[in-house]
Amino acid sequence: MTSPVEAAAVLGEIGAILASGIGNHAVLPMVVPRLRAGLGLERCAVWVRTRAGDAFHLAADAPGPDLEVVTDVTAWEQPHETVGDGGMVVRLPLVTDGKPLGLLGAVVSVTAADRVRTELEIVRNMLALWLASTELSEDLASEVARRTREIDAHRRFTARIIDSLPLGLYVIDREYRIQAWNRKREAGLQGVSREEAMGRRVFDILHRQPRDLLQREFDEVFATGEIKQIDVTSEASGSLRFFRISKIPMRLDDAEVTHVITLGEDVTQWKSMHQQITQTEKLAAVGQLAAGVMHELNNPLATIGACVEALTSRMPDLPPADQQMLDEYLRIVDSELERCNAIVDGLLDFSHPKAQAKQPEALNQIVDDALFLVRHHDAFRNITLVRRLAPGLAPIHGNAKQLVQVFLAIMLNAIDAMEGRGTLTVTTGCHPDREGEAVVTISDTGLGIPREDLSKIFEPFFTTKVTGRGTGLGLSICYAMVQEHRGRIVVDSTPGSGSTFRVFLPLMAPDADGAA
Repeated sequence: MTSPVEAAAVLGEIGAILASGIGNHAVLPMVVPRLRAGLGLERCAVWVRTRAGDAFHLAADAPGPDLEVVTDVTAWEQPHETVGDGGMVVRLPLVTDGKPLGLLGAVVSVTAADRVRTELEIVRNMLALWLASTELSEDLASEVARRTREIDAHRRFTARIIDSLPLGLYVIDREYRIQAWNRKREAGLQGVSREEAMGRRVFDILHRQPRDLLQREFDEVFATGEIKQIDVTSEASGSLRFFRISKIPMRLDDAEVTHVITLGEDVTQWKSMHQQITQTEKLAAVGQLAAGVMHELNNPLATIGACVEALTSRMPDLPPADQQMLDEYLRIVDSELERCNAIVDGLLDFSHPKAQAKQPEALNQIVDDALFLVRHHDAFRNITLVRRLAPGLAPIHGNAKQLVQVFLAIMLNAIDAMEGRGTLTVTTGCHPDREGEAVVTISDTGLGIPREDLSKIFEPFFTTKVTGRGTGLGLSICYAMVQEHRGRIVVDSTPGSGSTFRVFLPLMAPDADGAA
C-alpha cells in the first residue's frame, strides 16, 4: 500500500516528466508505468485525442479488456466508474475549457478506490494541463512552420523577381559590403558569381572601376538620400555600348540611409532609337525650312535671272570694253544663281529625297569615277592615294550619280581632315560576315573626329569645319542617299590618327535583272 509521502513523490516525478516533455507525446509511455507502479494500480492507460478529433493515441500498461478503448471522444466528457471482476474501472476525462483532450483509465482494487481516486484526480489535472500546453505548443509550432513556409516562399518569389530583371542589381551596406547580387550581375564578360560576391567589399569585386570615384558616389547617396544617375560607355563586349547606372538610397526604417541599391541598365538600343527619333524630328524641321527657303528665294532668284537675261540682250549696244566687263560680271552672277539653286535643291532632296532611277551598276567603276573627280581637286596634290578595289564584285542596284556624290563628299572631307597632306586609302570588297553585301572603305590619316562628335556627324547642319567652309549638309545628304539604297554608313575614328568611313551596300543576286 502506498503511503501519502510516497504518492506525493510519485506525483512530483510524474509532473517533472510531463514538464520536460511538453509537445512530445513520447513521454506518455514513461508516465503510465510509473503511475501504475507508484499508486498501486492494477492496470493503467491514457488515450489522447488526435488533432483530427476522430482517432486517438494510446499509451497503456497492459490495458486488458476492462480498459477497452472508447473511440467516440464525445463519451470522454464525464467521469465514469464501473466494478468488474478485476476491480473498479475508473475513466477520468482530460478536459480543458470544455474541450475533451484525452482520457485517463485505471483499474484499482475496490478497497483502495477511495484513496487512489484523489491521486488520480491530481494526475488527471496534470495531464489535462499538459495536453493543453502540448496542443498550444503544436498550434504555435504549426503556425510558426506555416509562417516560415510563407516567408520562405515570399523570399524565393522576391529573389526570382530580382533575378528575372533585365538589369544588373546589387546592394551594399554602410561598410560597402555586398548584401545582394542578382543573376544579371553574374552574366557577361565581367560577371562574378553570387557566392564570390556576397559579403565582400564592393571595391574588391568591381576592381576595374576607380575606387575613389566609386566610393564618392556611394557616400553622396548615403549623405543626401537622393537617387544618383550616371551614363557610362563600355567596349568590353567588342562594340560600344551605353549603360545607365542608378544608385538608389534604401532605409530599413525611417532613420538614415542604411543601404544603396545599384542598378545597371543597358540603354544602347534605347539610345539608338532616341537618336533615330531625334533625327526624324530634325528631318521634319529641315523639310519645313527647305520649303520656306525655296518660297523666299525662288522669287528674287527669278528676278535676278530675268535681269541677267535683259542685260545680256543689251550687251551688243555697249562699247567693247564695257561688254567685256559686263560679260564677266554676268557670268559671276549666273554662277552664283546656280549655286543658290543647288543649295535649295539640296535642302529639298535632303528633306524629301527624290526617287532616282536605279539600275545594275559596277561598284568599282562608281568608286573610280569619284576618284577621277577628287584627283582634280587642288588640295589633292600632296595626298598619297592607296587604291585597292576587289575584282569580280557582283553589281549593285543603284543610281551611279548619287553614289559618286556620296563617295566624293566623304573623300573631300578626308582631304580637309588631312589638311592637304597624308594618305587616302580606298578599298572595296565583300562583307566578311554578311553574304550579299559589299563594303567601300575610305580611310584617312587626318586629325580624326572627337568621340563626342561621332554621333552627330550625320545630323543636319552639324560641321566641325571653320565658318564658311561647310554647311553641315554634305554627310547628312550622303546618309539619306545610302539609306535610300538600303545601305548604311559606319564610322570609326581616333583623334590624332584619322578616320575610317565604311559604306555598306547590298549586292544584286547573280540572277537578278535589275528590277527594283
